[in-house]
Amino acid sequence: MSTTGAPPHPAAESATRLRAVLLVVVTAYLMVGVDSTVVNVALPDIQHDLGFSPTGLSWVLNAYTLAFGGSLLLGGRTGDLLGRRRTLTVGVLLFAGSSLLGGLATGDGGLLAARALQGVGAALTAPSTLALITTHFPEGPRRHHALGVYSSTAGIGASVGLVLGGMLTAWASWRWALLINVPIGLAVALALPRVVTETPRHAGRFDAAGALTGTAGTTSLVYAFIRVSEEGWSDGRASAGFGLAVVLLTGFALVEARAPQPIMPLRLFTDRDRAGAYAGVLLLPAGMFGAFYFLTLLCQQALGYSPLRTGFAFLPMTVVMFTTVRCVPRLLARYGARPLVLTGMALLAGAGAWLWRLRPGDGYATALLGPLVLLGLGIGLALMPLNATILAKIRPQEAGAASGLLQTLQWIGGTVGLSALVTVYGTATREATGTPAEILAHGASRAFGAAALIALAALLTAAVAIRARRDAPTAGQNSAL
Repeated sequence: MSTTGAPPHPAAESATRLRAVLLVVVTAYLMVGVDSTVVNVALPDIQHDLGFSPTGLSWVLNAYTLAFGGSLLLGGRTGDLLGRRRTLTVGVLLFAGSSLLGGLATGDGGLLAARALQGVGAALTAPSTLALITTHFPEGPRRHHALGVYSSTAGIGASVGLVLGGMLTAWASWRWALLINVPIGLAVALALPRVVTETPRHAGRFDAAGALTGTAGTTSLVYAFIRVSEEGWSDGRASAGFGLAVVLLTGFALVEARAPQPIMPLRLFTDRDRAGAYAGVLLLPAGMFGAFYFLTLLCQQALGYSPLRTGFAFLPMTVVMFTTVRCVPRLLARYGARPLVLTGMALLAGAGAWLWRLRPGDGYATALLGPLVLLGLGIGLALMPLNATILAKIRPQEAGAASGLLQTLQWIGGTVGLSALVTVYGTATREATGTPAEILAHGASRAFGAAALIALAALLTAAVAIRARRDAPTAGQNSAL
């Protein structure tokens, strides 16, 4: 079968070939997901070896966050115009190459530059992986199964990253937390032309004004929230970043309304279900990512866990999430997206409320294990139906833009939510008394309460915006993948 030109109708592709496509695409996305946490546990060793200041060390994470979050819209639209397999291959090679540069860095400047390039590579990779699932898998059970596997990959990747980062740092060197991406990236890049069919290139002018204002505006917004999480809401640079983001994103909306081929087609929001699902993928990680952050702190600073043991502490959530998403395609075909999304978000709110009752001295089994199980169940139920709703009935030439917007909103939601929960934590601990572990538990419980409120807001938004709807698979789409 030729792997260039227009892809065949997905129903005509064999189950074996589709499994190969899913394996390659998900491996590329897993590499990005693992990198979101694999470096975190290596930060003390990086600081010691390269001489980072305490403030400068945070930019090992922030340089990646800025480049990734700011470039996602551009990465999604690039795949639409230039071909998604081609864009994914470039993104994976850039990610692997910059990982090599980072792993060999001898100074702080070299590592920060490599991390920024990693972010750009990830922004080219992530939207193309999701768009390729849309173009290879037909709507119905096959796509739902593929999206279920894909949706679980980010959470699994974060957990694997914590464990892998701890193992590599303890047994070898922090450099291997970056170098591990090189052989994986090369293997994916070699497999792509053999397995994945290239999508057609869509003729037209590139939306340069939209790319410039959208990328700059998103970058300014992410930077402002990074400053808030570090310095608080009164920080002058954060205020300037927010002001610049408002100006740039307003200009971006005006440009997109008039552009013949916009980088973010505004008609994506004209469908009520899709608009509601976009709101869901913005709000869901806003509480979830912050909860992960404080759970990690509690494990290491209150319970005294090593980074490796902390990674294993998240395994119950990972197992429950993966098991749940295996069942979701059948539930989605039977009940539609709305009840699954509402149930999942209710469970996430319940997990936050449970953690809100956290008290100093509570242990893992009594206070953290139950909420972790609820988090895995809630994410597994809600995330895949949201993705499926966004990508349902999407025009093939806009699949990359829709995927890029989805992941941009997820990334911004997580950044905004973490900043908000860090602010709640700081306010709660400012006047608290007791041992450091007691103060940490007090502040974290308040942050978890705020996360529960965010999940409740997501639940109410989904209840209002997303209608009950069942997909009606066409003939030939009911076979298992």
